[in-house]
Amino acid sequence: MAMLKMKSIRELNEKDLRDKIIQMKTELSKLQTEEAKGTLRKETGKIKKVKKEIARLLTRLNEVKKDWI
Repeated sequence: MAMLKMKSIRELNEKDLRDKIIQMKTELSKLQTEEAKGTLRKETGKIKKVKKEIARLLTRLNEVKKDWI
């Protein structure tokens, strides 16, 4: 999974942002489960990237909400 560029994140509407956040959270959950089991070997750095991506999406979602108010 490649990191989304901020330009492409800004093009997403609120529904797409929410869907993408849900998708990323499920991926993070899977990675954390694998790490807890000890089966996550080469992808240990991926957890940090997924968390950062979720934060970026949430930030954009909050920006969109403020624009509507």
